[in-house]
Amino acid sequence: MKKFFALLMFASIANVAAAADVVANAKAAKVEMCIGCHGIPGYKATFPEVYSVPMIGGQSAKYIENALNAYKKGERKHPSMRGIAASMSDQEIADAAAYYSQQTAQTAKK
Repeated sequence: MKKFFALLMFASIANVAAAADVVANAKAAKVEMCIGCHGIPGYKATFPEVYSVPMIGGQSAKYIENALNAYKKGERKHPSMRGIAASMSDQEIADAAAYYSQQTAQTAKK
């Protein structure tokens, strides 16, 4: 019986550690500013016009990185995204792209 409780305790600690890793990876990737729009299923933004915001969890890292760099260079014109991308370093863009490529639409909203 003691082995069972020890195993149960170990499993609980492992789950807490895994959850902490997800949070740490999100903070390291600086995705806090992304979650507010891209982490809400069915979210619609109203600036500069009404449009559906895509869920980016599970997208290819290369796609996300290319899109952010295009916003940063002004090749994509959305004003909010352009401002956000312009504030990110190349490493922050790569980290955010890697983070979201490992998520799904469901896990990215947490």
